[in-house]
Amino acid sequence: MLPVDEIRLNFNPASLVVLNVVLAFLMFGIALDTRLADFRRVMRMPGAMAVGVAAQFLVLPAVTFVLTLLLQPEPSIALGMILVACCPPGNVSNILTHRARGNVALSVSMTAFSNALAIVLMPLNFAFWGALHPTAAPLLRSIALDPLEMGGHIVAIIAVPFVLGVACAEKLPRFTLRIRKPARILSFVCLVGFIVGAVAGNWRYFLDYVGLVLVAVALHDALAFGTGWLCARVSGLSDYDRRAVAIEVGIRNAGLGLVLIFSFFGGLGGMAVVAGVWGFWDIIAGLALASWWARKPADGAPAPAAEAA
Repeated sequence: MLPVDEIRLNFNPASLVVLNVVLAFLMFGIALDTRLADFRRVMRMPGAMAVGVAAQFLVLPAVTFVLTLLLQPEPSIALGMILVACCPPGNVSNILTHRARGNVALSVSMTAFSNALAIVLMPLNFAFWGALHPTAAPLLRSIALDPLEMGGHIVAIIAVPFVLGVACAEKLPRFTLRIRKPARILSFVCLVGFIVGAVAGNWRYFLDYVGLVLVAVALHDALAFGTGWLCARVSGLSDYDRRAVAIEVGIRNAGLGLVLIFSFFGGLGGMAVVAGVWGFWDIIAGLALASWWARKPADGAPAPAAEAA
């Protein structure tokens, strides 16, 4: 069995183009649920938003870096963990926050704001922590990653469809209402399908190496949820807000990570396996946490009548 750092997963260029289109469509679907009012709402809850953004873009990558030093995984696995930690959240977090009886308005606002910030912060964060890592940095240098090139790719598959989706939601509300749900479902199903396809097309590699990453992914994911919750708790946010922040920080857009791994890292083994396993485990763990929280009301939640108003 080859070392995981030496394998390259198979994913043909045509499939990668389609995956980029699917991911862009997924971002468009997220934006259809976003209004300019969501960004204005950020100004009305600056404390909660600041905590959520700091937890995602500052604390989680740092926690991930320390975790990789403690676990000492293979360099490509460490790079995969760092990349996933730098990814923005997906709109699955909004669904899970609703199920967890958390602050959905905060979750939606954080998703919109974090995806906008990720256009700049994601490549910078990854380049910083990857270059700082003692074993992963040489591997990253051998790939000669250009953060500006990655940033341009992120603009193409996140920023452009996101701006178009927000514009559609603002200017064509009736049309948006008709296509919003089908677009969200279709894009999510397509993305899951491509993750399944990537796993199925490289099934032997996943069977060989999943044991190396499953424990690391499960621990990493638990720490991501815990990081969000603890940051919110230390900042004095209510349980209602803490649930939203915890899920928002815990849910990472592993699909975006997978696209970048195939686009810039040639399907590097450890990175691809981490992103593929995370894509499934993240939803399972998030659903379990949300279902557990759903059993009791959150402290600080508005009364039903006030929420309806």
